[in-house]
Amino acid sequence: MTAAPDRHGDAPGGGPSESRDEPARTVSDPHELLAGQLEFHRDTLLWKLAGLPESELRASRVASGWTPLELVWHLVHVERRWLCWGFRAERVPDPWGDDGPDGRWQVPEGMTTGEVLERFAAQRDRSRAIIREASLLDRAAVGGRFGTPEEAPTLGWILCHLLQEYARHVGQLDIVRELADGAVGE
Repeated sequence: MTAAPDRHGDAPGGGPSESRDEPARTVSDPHELLAGQLEFHRDTLLWKLAGLPESELRASRVASGWTPLELVWHLVHVERRWLCWGFRAERVPDPWGDDGPDGRWQVPEGMTTGEVLERFAAQRDRSRAIIREASLLDRAAVGGRFGTPEEAPTLGWILCHLLQEYARHVGQLDIVRELADGAVGE
């Protein structure tokens, strides 16, 4: 176990230490606020992974069996499902590609940690562009994930959904990180 982290979550010897910034408390534009909160949670996810050895990235510490790397792979697909396939109605290969044959999250065999993180970065960039180009009031296009206009949520609704996904999963990862090496943080 590493030395106890300070009150900011900076663990001596390699735990999470990079700073992440929430949007300024003076931000009043809802679009900027939601996009900024999503960025904060993405950054926190990467912050929680920083310094974990490959063995911990691929090991489960929870009864449900997921690993930190599988969680990242899942979030790549969550953003694809909701923003590319959902909001933009783009054709995406295998929108549920994070599910293994048993229905659990699964990283494709042979995929390296670097490749998973590259896919995360690429999807993050793609998602940023989609969010930047649309209004919170814009409704998702019909033809991808949504078959009728009545099913199609607004971008604002989708961003709120993504925020709850990230908040829940980053919280789960927080516990897994503490179990792995004692590193804790906000």
